[in-house]
Amino acid sequence: MSIGTFTIRALDPLKDAELLHRWVTDPKAAFWMMQDAKLQDVEREYMRIAAHEHHHAYLGLHDGEPAFLMESYDPRYVELVGLYEPEPGDVGMHFLVAPTDRPIHGFTKAVITAVMDELFADPRTRRVVVEPDVGNKAVHALNEAVGFVPVREIDKPEKRALLSFCTRDQFLAARGVAV
Repeated sequence: MSIGTFTIRALDPLKDAELLHRWVTDPKAAFWMMQDAKLQDVEREYMRIAAHEHHHAYLGLHDGEPAFLMESYDPRYVELVGLYEPEPGDVGMHFLVAPTDRPIHGFTKAVITAVMDELFADPRTRRVVVEPDVGNKAVHALNEAVGFVPVREIDKPEKRALLSFCTRDQFLAARGVAV
């Protein structure tokens, strides 16, 4: 059974702010650390990202409807500066699935797979880097399901994080594609 079609477009910080505000303040988005954010805080944060040369935000669509948020960043300049030794072709990633009253079995795994497909569509991407909160066991399991390998815990200013990497070959192997 197909879950549907995923597409990804650049995020419009002003046009998409109300939607994002609902998502990031939802109790299910606690690890996004914006629970108390006001609409203006969300606008300001995504305007900052839009203006940043090394950080990008995207809106993911499921069958044409907004369904997830994706961010990519260059860890040499954003998020992980001084916390690990970046390699050429490293790309950092965050994703957030929109809260829903009608969950679809396998949807979140399909989203992270679409995100990884998007990142690896760029031939310069050699490895995807993530740094989720150590307490976010659900995302650790999802990350491992698409090929991420945990490396070590690191201390970021806002959280204790689990640094994990996924190469193109690890991602393809996790999908059952011969490499």
